Amino acid sequence: MVPLSILDLAPIVQGSSAAESLQRSGDLAMHAERWGFKRFWMAEHHNMTGIASAATAVALAHIGSVTSTIRIGAGGIMLPNHAPLVAAEQFGTLQALYGDRVDLGLGRAPGTDGATLRALRRDYNSASSFPDDVRELLGYLDDAADDAFIRAVPGQGSHVPVWILGSSLYGAQLAAALGLPYAFASHFAPDHLHAALDVYRREFKASKYLSKPYAMAAVNVFAADTEAEAARLMSSMQLQFVALRRGNPGPLPAPVDDIHSVVDPVSLAGANHALKYTAWGVPEDVHAYLRDFVSATGVDELMLTCHAYDHRARLRSLEIAADL
Repeated sequence: MVPLSILDLAPIVQGSSAAESLQRSGDLAMHAERWGFKRFWMAEHHNMTGIASAATAVALAHIGSVTSTIRIGAGGIMLPNHAPLVAAEQFGTLQALYGDRVDLGLGRAPGTDGATLRALRRDYNSASSFPDDVRELLGYLDDAADDAFIRAVPGQGSHVPVWILGSSLYGAQLAAALGLPYAFASHFAPDHLHAALDVYRREFKASKYLSKPYAMAAVNVFAADTEAEAARLMSSMQLQFVALRRGNPGPLPAPVDDIHSVVDPVSLAGANHALKYTAWGVPEDVHAYLRDFVSATGVDELMLTCHAYDHRARLRSLEIAADL
């Protein structure tokens, strides 16, 4: 089986707080390290009352402080929101603190709405310079030229591994052109998974960063000791997706016993399509799904996420996956 990693969306559940969410993230990371997961990534989202990882580098500093061996990183930093120099300094600082176990995944989307994008002091055209911004950032993390006037301190010479993230063919083409590892967000954007992986592998150019393609894809996991428990666990994320598509983002709602009794068929079908790549059920079914997914995609690594309401149930779900 390929290596397994975790994407933690730091869910803020109904009746809880960001502080409690981040403490739970630290607890999950400690468990993940003991269970043998390779990486623990967090993602940048803004103006989302159900996600606590907006200040991703700061959240990762907390994760680094409670772990010692698992790789920590961003899945990802939305580079259009940041000056490349600042991102290099932040992740150079993380590596200065926690050594050579830091990853930096970069996304092109703003991770928010237009009004919040303006509040971030960015504009809609920021994403158009993404390839140049990635190259600039790589320069700040590489060894500095003797005549370099601007250096990332910390960061310069740190060689923090940079990943390109994507949910379309764009990121796959850029990762291939730059010879960087690639991660696909199939846990919520399933449509272009296979095409993006094909493009990435076919167009990949070896670089000083990577000699051959290295691809990772994300899958939701809702595993429990019974099917009914797993379905209930998954219902919180289904409800949140339905609310998000109706323009009502909010904290992660409590689970329900029967999702069909509270969500209309059309809305539920939309949510289920977005969550197409989800392993749910009893342990043997989850393990079979994950093996089949790896076989079908040929990914080099699998990133799992469990956006669940109950923390103990989330731990159990990922522990079951780790048994694979």
